[in-house]
Amino acid sequence: MIDKHISRVLGLLGQDDTLRVLAGLVLRPGEPLDKVTGLTPEAAAKALDRLARGGLAVREEDGWRARPETFRDLLRTVPSTPADPMDAFLVDGRLVSIPVKRAKRLMVLDYIAQVFEVGVRYQEKEVDVALRAFHDDHAALRRYLVDEGFLTREANVYWRSGGSV
Repeated sequence: MIDKHISRVLGLLGQDDTLRVLAGLVLRPGEPLDKVTGLTPEAAAKALDRLARGGLAVREEDGWRARPETFRDLLRTVPSTPADPMDAFLVDGRLVSIPVKRAKRLMVLDYIAQVFEVGVRYQEKEVDVALRAFHDDHAALRRYLVDEGFLTREANVYWRSGGSV
């Protein structure tokens, strides 16, 4: 099963605004993030909030700092496993392409659906962040997950409704 935290961190690193803010925290600590990143103050604050929720930034007495130790912690949680059938579809944890054959696509979708916890409601943006960790076409993955019954959608809120446990 894919660790949800690993998926969230990868999704954050796949977004331009959060990556810029993280780089700003690392390369120019203490400087105003909107100036360092070129983002509006509101966009920088939102990205910083997402980084904090993902464990990549922390507020201290004198301001914000990056938490690079999060990467070391994540590496420790990744178990070494024997050959996985998903290796045919994934390179470094990302889909090479979305399988065309339905049977293979269902296997991939079941694997991806495990990122979402049963009983938890997710906003569309949270779903997109998690899916970006797997493939750039997160909208297609989201559509397939809904169409095949792995996720249910209502009013832009999603929840896991299928797949293996």
